[in-house]
Amino acid sequence: MDLFSQKSEVPPKDHQPLSYRMRPRTLEEFVGQKHLLAPGRPIRKMLEEKKPFSFILWGPPGSGKTALAHLIAKAIGADFIQGNAVLWGVKEIRDAILEAQRRLKQGAKRTVLFIDEIHRFNRPQQEALLLGVEDGSVVLIGATTQNPSFGIIGPLLSRLRVFELKPLGEEELLEVLRRALYDRERGLGGEEVEVSEDVLKTIAKLSAGDARTALNVLELAVFLAPREGKKKVLGLREVLEASQSRFPYDRYGDDRYELISAFQKSIRGSDPDAAIYWLVRMLEGGEDPLYIARRLIVTAAEDVGLADPMGLVVAVAALLAFQHLGQPEGELALAEATLYLATAPKSNSALMALERAREDLKEKGPFEVPLHLRKASTSLMRQWGYGKGYLYPHDHPEGFVEQDYLPEGVKGGYYSPTGRGYEKEIKERLLKWWKGKRGG
Repeated sequence: MDLFSQKSEVPPKDHQPLSYRMRPRTLEEFVGQKHLLAPGRPIRKMLEEKKPFSFILWGPPGSGKTALAHLIAKAIGADFIQGNAVLWGVKEIRDAILEAQRRLKQGAKRTVLFIDEIHRFNRPQQEALLLGVEDGSVVLIGATTQNPSFGIIGPLLSRLRVFELKPLGEEELLEVLRRALYDRERGLGGEEVEVSEDVLKTIAKLSAGDARTALNVLELAVFLAPREGKKKVLGLREVLEASQSRFPYDRYGDDRYELISAFQKSIRGSDPDAAIYWLVRMLEGGEDPLYIARRLIVTAAEDVGLADPMGLVVAVAALLAFQHLGQPEGELALAEATLYLATAPKSNSALMALERAREDLKEKGPFEVPLHLRKASTSLMRQWGYGKGYLYPHDHPEGFVEQDYLPEGVKGGYYSPTGRGYEKEIKERLLKWWKGKRGG
């Protein structure tokens, strides 16, 4: 297989999407990522000194990962091969590396091996890349939208640098949009589009840092725009109609974990406005509402706890309500539970009690159940002393009597009520019953 002689068939220009046609042809045309490409920054310095190394570009969709990889290969005068996690197996990877090694021995160009969505490669595929990276046969550029710490195997990750690409800012997206509007060779310059700055800013905001989304919305909006004389007049109506997803969201990537983290931390921090904002971000992005409901239950148990035991009841009720109502009515139950938990008193005492008891068990090992706490089901068990000396709390006026419930050698002290909300009452009760031995 001669990977270098294979040329992908490029469709005619009028069949290509605007986002493809407007890919930057030079580093000077590339918009964004100044922290990597400005003078003295890592990638610019690598290109200026012609000392390429292998790395991963980690960033959201539309931040320029593929375009940048092409430009880097062009800047260092290297051949460019693009691998595909769906179409390539270990054989194709090894063939590419062997061919790159052969060409190096013959004094030919270096090879940039670009793997888009590299996290989708399985372990054997990633291991097959190791030799080529380690001996420098190829300059590997991996691109991923997911945190490399989770998707890339340790041996490969340790041989690569990781550069994080940022979503494009509003001004950067406006630069991309204006260039596409007025470029007569590759863009929409021939359409003679009349559009206000406010409409362009709306496209930029709806695109959430994604240049590809911005160009796709612009292209469809211009197609939908009415023609008045020789010009097309692009307005807000066409932009909103062209914007298929106002809130880009990756349910299977970092978006999910970053937003759910912000959601739970906002509830924990008792900020109802922030909690509702992140809830809406997830719902509008297409997140599974039942996933959100399950996280509300976790938050109720972990962060609200016994400071307000009704929090767990409300969270479970919200899950059941959504299962019965569906969308959109069920979203109201999620919002109610979110606001209830965000405004409830907080306590993680249940979580801490669980962890302290677990650590004690790991450190000291399991102890036998004291005889007086064992159930005496047979006469033989009673002869052995099972249940002997057990004090039945209901036989005492307060429904409480002090006795040992822990094995000998275990001191307890796992549960420490905070004194906030309902736990204040719990704390006072325990201190009274146990005369200061519990509840402190």
